Amino acid sequence: MIIPIRCFSCGAVIADKYEKFKKRIRDEEPKKVLDDLGIKRYCCRRMILSQADFLEEVIEFEVKGP
Repeated sequence: MIIPIRCFSCGAVIADKYEKFKKRIRDEEPKKVLDDLGIKRYCCRRMILSQADFLEEVIEFEVKGP
């Protein structure tokens, strides 16, 4: 769905780094990308790594009007 703006645990802003992470993860290993983006706390790393995009699957069940 939508990446949370802030980390649930510490409150650090993480949403601005998610798109960069998503693009770079294809060619590089996650640890290096997270380090380069400056995401050092375990709680913030968890928020980025555990994010799953289900938007395309949810759109299939959209209710259309009459």
